[in-house]
Amino acid sequence: MKLVICAGPPTSGKTTVLRQIARRIARDDRRLGYLKVDVQFADEDQRFREEFGMPARKVYSGELCPDHCHVLVLGDALDWAHRERLDALLVETAGLCLRCSPYVDGGVGLVVLEATSGMNLPRKIGPMLSLADVCVVTKIDRVSQAEREVFRARILEAAPGVAVAEADALHGIGIDPVARRVERSPEIRQPLRLRGNPPVGTCTICVGKKDIGWKNHFGVVRPLENQAFYRGE
Repeated sequence: MKLVICAGPPTSGKTTVLRQIARRIARDDRRLGYLKVDVQFADEDQRFREEFGMPARKVYSGELCPDHCHVLVLGDALDWAHRERLDALLVETAGLCLRCSPYVDGGVGLVVLEATSGMNLPRKIGPMLSLADVCVVTKIDRVSQAEREVFRARILEAAPGVAVAEADALHGIGIDPVARRVERSPEIRQPLRLRGNPPVGTCTICVGKKDIGWKNHFGVVRPLENQAFYRGE
């Protein structure tokens, strides 16, 4: 079974990109499945089920970071995918945490960024971009050619090894190379491991302590003067 894990900021077009990929790789009678990890609301699973007739599920992370939730539930999701005899599983995460990377070794790591989000966005994403295999830049029809070139340069500055695909995902333009990358990817092998080292994030805020000011907390703390931070790999 092939595994595609898609991340990216909200409204970047992750679902639309995955729908376009599904339309292309399902043509060869491959059996596909879809999993959505979101915080508190999602209806994309219903849309994939209705449009493609594929098995589709969703899980709400609730009080967990959605990328952390993704790591926790992915094992069960793969068991479900094997029971469904899927040829490929498409996983979409909410992508709210710019410090985390949801990708696993052996799967295709796909990050979706919208060209209208500002020239400095690639510098802000962190390992969600730097550990991805493919970066799909959406909404390219809404920016100038010069802005597209700067955006691409910023992506390659942050992630020199990533393949960049510029796309008008709504109309399926530019998606074919991404679909071919998925088709050429190897099947995953168990046990799977998270790609890269996740950031340290244990703190008293995570367990419900509401006091303001780092002196009232312990674990991983940050005073205003300390500008060191996790950049990913």
